[in-house]
Amino acid sequence: MASAGLREELECSICLSIYTDPVTLRCGHNFCRGCIHRVLATQEGSGGYSCPECREKFQERPALQRNITLCNIVENVLSTQPGQGESQIFCSHCIHTPVPAVKSCLLCEVSLCENHLRVHKKSPEHVLCDPTASLEDRKCSIHKKILEYYCTEDFSCICVSCCLIGEHKGHQMESLDEASEKKKTKLQDFLQEVMTLREENEKRVQSLEERRRKAQEKAADETERVTALFRDLRRWLEELEERVLSDITRQAERVSSHYNDVIRQLEIKKAELSRKMRHIEELCNMTDPLTVLQESHTGDMCDTEEGDNEDRDRHDGGDLDVAGVSHTLHTLSDIISGVNVCFYTQEAADISLDVNTASNKLRISDDRKSASRADSSQNRPDTAERFLYYQVLSSQSFSSGRHYWEVDVGGSGSWRVGMCYPSIDRREGQSLIGCNNKSWGLDRSGDQYSVRHDSKEIQLPDKLPSDRVRIYLDYEAGQISFYALCDPIRHLHTFTATFTEPLHTVLGVWGGCIKISGGNQK
Repeated sequence: MASAGLREELECSICLSIYTDPVTLRCGHNFCRGCIHRVLATQEGSGGYSCPECREKFQERPALQRNITLCNIVENVLSTQPGQGESQIFCSHCIHTPVPAVKSCLLCEVSLCENHLRVHKKSPEHVLCDPTASLEDRKCSIHKKILEYYCTEDFSCICVSCCLIGEHKGHQMESLDEASEKKKTKLQDFLQEVMTLREENEKRVQSLEERRRKAQEKAADETERVTALFRDLRRWLEELEERVLSDITRQAERVSSHYNDVIRQLEIKKAELSRKMRHIEELCNMTDPLTVLQESHTGDMCDTEEGDNEDRDRHDGGDLDVAGVSHTLHTLSDIISGVNVCFYTQEAADISLDVNTASNKLRISDDRKSASRADSSQNRPDTAERFLYYQVLSSQSFSSGRHYWEVDVGGSGSWRVGMCYPSIDRREGQSLIGCNNKSWGLDRSGDQYSVRHDSKEIQLPDKLPSDRVRIYLDYEAGQISFYALCDPIRHLHTFTATFTEPLHTVLGVWGGCIKISGGNQK
């Protein structure tokens, strides 16, 4: 047990209690971190700071250095005084040296240490309880008597006078112990419910953590795959670039060499022609007709057409092979397109229509790829799964993964395409695509286009630039997207939801014919 002197050394001069997280200023004085922090905060804006103990001035707010040694001493002292660090309730009779109390007397309204408890009166009216600082809370506020009973009608603790003459007279009473046990029983039941809820919550957290882990693993695998793909592409492109540029360089050198040869031959020819021109001019300037007429090979002097033709042929014989380079670049474009398809589609998955769900007002093609409005009833069996209106589901459903397929809507002026849950209503008006919370669709009526879900319609600003529509599903991300397959592809709208059922493709045709082009899975 710490002496009074030691306790004084361990008291903060601000709160006069044992240090809590003691810190030291530059002047050497110690304080609770919270206490000195509040004092320094009040000094802000006063032009400086000072120590509350010695008044030493600081121009800037002093740093608080944790006093580890003092902190350890406080912890050791508190550990030798059980309960003191938590309750801070001391014996009412030990006035010189604070001693932790072990009991409190409700009658005397005092707290007692072990020594004073032994000499305390043991008569029945002296009710002892665990050390408490709020002894008045254990007595009736009206009669100042000890609370001994529990009124089950008013749900309050009362004294004996409240039972006999007070406002609780005639009410159903229970002893505090009995009422406490009943409440504990209810609390145990409630605790069991809370524990069950917590277990369910833990299971859900574990499930979500597992899904997150799988998603992270999948993302890591995809990242590795894509990184490897683009690394190979970069290497392949670099090699192709080097090869094409080298080929162009070789062609340029060959063509340049060819032109150099032709130019050299033409220069020789030009010199020969110049010599002939000078000789001819000399002949023309001669006055002696005999000399002019006797000059031999005058016909050869003017015979240049054959040489010119030869030079022209040789000139036309060399040029860059642009067609070959273009072919290489077109091949590169095809390869990149192939890589794009390889990257986005791993395995093809056909979409076919389920005749068993088709309205009798629709005609389904033999290959189950197209649906058109029928002029007369198709007389199929009237089952619960068959749509009453002009709609049909796909045979395939999707409950995970990413998928897309395309629909040719050019043969119809009024249609809806999209996705829905298998639990969609098949008979009533709310079975129409987008008119319920179980379907998402793209709609055309006349020249107006819109998207619909849960009877909420969003008008699209423009006419579709293509008769081909792509529907894209990312089940885990909760996304259904619509695209117009123009050049470039145009995004129309994306719905976002948390899917709770598998999803089917659904078509609605109010005139003409629409056709599913196929599907791809990725």
